[in-house]
Amino acid sequence: MPLQNRVTPFGEIVAIDQRGLFTGNRGIIHDPATRTLLAKRWASKAWLICACDFKGRRRTVMGGRSWTELFFLDEAVALAAGHRPCFFCRREAAEGFRACWASARGEALPAAGAIDAVLHGERLMHRTKRLHPFTGPPAALPGGAVVAVGKEVFTLRAGLAYRWTIAGYAAPQHLDHADGLLTPPSTVLALRAGYRPVFHPSAESIDGG
Repeated sequence: MPLQNRVTPFGEIVAIDQRGLFTGNRGIIHDPATRTLLAKRWASKAWLICACDFKGRRRTVMGGRSWTELFFLDEAVALAAGHRPCFFCRREAAEGFRACWASARGEALPAAGAIDAVLHGERLMHRTKRLHPFTGPPAALPGGAVVAVGKEVFTLRAGLAYRWTIAGYAAPQHLDHADGLLTPPSTVLALRAGYRPVFHPSAESIDGG
């Protein structure tokens, strides 16, 4: 039985077989004795996207008290859930994200805490995932942005929409409309400014998004 530590683009933490390309954390939100989640869904505003492999370190998933290991299909899903690259294990990606964030806003490079504060305001509404209004064709969004259509979720890449499933992405399609934007608007600005997230292999297409 899989542990309840897989994160959907809606930011929900569920128990499914999917593991994905990245791990990450929101602080300590589990009981290591039972390896089950607590009632809270975050213990810190620093929601991170971490590498599954880092300098050969091994961890017992949800077995300690340092942080709760969460898993994402790919970086686009993690960004949609409201996370950002970790400055410790993914330094190059984190610096690239910060540079694109600053460029999009016309600001100096922000501290990590300042990024976290903005994202925390954009990722949630009344303790649930925030769906941001969006007008215009989804194909106009930058690669890596994620939208919702009803209860389904689509990641945009090179103008095509890939539906998220528990097994990976479904075949690409053209999407005429979306009900809202799951990726925080500030992250979308960073994507538009040039940040390129890592996609799951099931979202292979011509990379131009």
